[in-house]
Amino acid sequence: MRRRPGLSARMKLTLSYAGFLAVAGALLLAVVWVFLLRYVPDTQRGLLGVAPNRYLLVRTFAPAAAMAMVFLLVFGLAGGWVLAGRMLSPLTRITAAARTAGSGSLSHRIRMEGRQDEFRELADAFDTMLEQLDAHVAEQQRFAANASHELRTPLAISQALLDLARRDPTRDQGELVRRLQAVNTRAIDLTEALLLLSRSDRGTFTRESVDLSLVAEEAAETLLPFAEQRAITLDVTGGATRTSGSAELLLRMMTNLVQNAVVHNLPTGGTVTVHTEAQGDASVVRVENTGHPLPAELVPTLTEPFQRGTERVRTDEHAGVGLGLALVHSIVRAHGGTLDLAPRPAGGLLVAVRLPGTR
Repeated sequence: MRRRPGLSARMKLTLSYAGFLAVAGALLLAVVWVFLLRYVPDTQRGLLGVAPNRYLLVRTFAPAAAMAMVFLLVFGLAGGWVLAGRMLSPLTRITAAARTAGSGSLSHRIRMEGRQDEFRELADAFDTMLEQLDAHVAEQQRFAANASHELRTPLAISQALLDLARRDPTRDQGELVRRLQAVNTRAIDLTEALLLLSRSDRGTFTRESVDLSLVAEEAAETLLPFAEQRAITLDVTGGATRTSGSAELLLRMMTNLVQNAVVHNLPTGGTVTVHTEAQGDASVVRVENTGHPLPAELVPTLTEPFQRGTERVRTDEHAGVGLGLALVHSIVRAHGGTLDLAPRPAGGLLVAVRLPGTR
């Protein structure tokens, strides 16, 4: 923003210091006049018949007072300029860091030393903001790179299938159509997931009262045939648990959690348990599934986009697009909740979602 030039903060503080000293000196001289010189008689013999009189005292005192006022003014300007410079030096570093960040470099940090005060508190808050921005930008760059790669993969497969059909016209066209349809379906699912992820990140949705127990039952009913195909027992327990949010997004969150629990399970004979309950002012959803043991260092990465957990047990036909738990995390965050993932000692994963509850 273009602004009209004006006095700097250092100059304003300097003038304030000098003005304060000048006013203090003037008040001191006024006190001398009011309580001392005014009681000296203006006669030839002076006070108590002893010279000097008021006239002589004023002529002697006035030049000295004027010199003192000039000294106070000069001293106030010089001292105020030095003191203001020392006081505002941290602000100069903060301004330089802000300009550096404005040019696109988010790796710079102020790291102001010294004891705690207002400027150092501001510098620490600015450093924290830069760290969060740097991490967010890096996350967005990784997301863009991964999304580009994931979107390019089905297009490359489609191109390869078409090239193969062009070189071999006698090839079974039905098989080609089926494979193209599978690749196209995967690309559509990925695009819809990316759009849903963007929508949940923006938080642009209408809120309404939603019963999470009903949402869990609907998601379980939808995925029950899929679970039965894998001989997995799917149970939904708990009572009414209400929260405020988007019914569509919350259903997608629950569906992703249940599907993730079914896919990443034992090859056969596993279990998935969905439990909803109200805990104080929070509505809690827990999704627990059996499976092989998970490395502790793998669990925190599962909510990152396109992190499919390569060490988890799953089949290729249900590989997904790598956005399942990332969508869940984004939807939970948009609803003001928290998402906790913990590996089960016996194998599998325990996912706990805490959302603000409503009556």
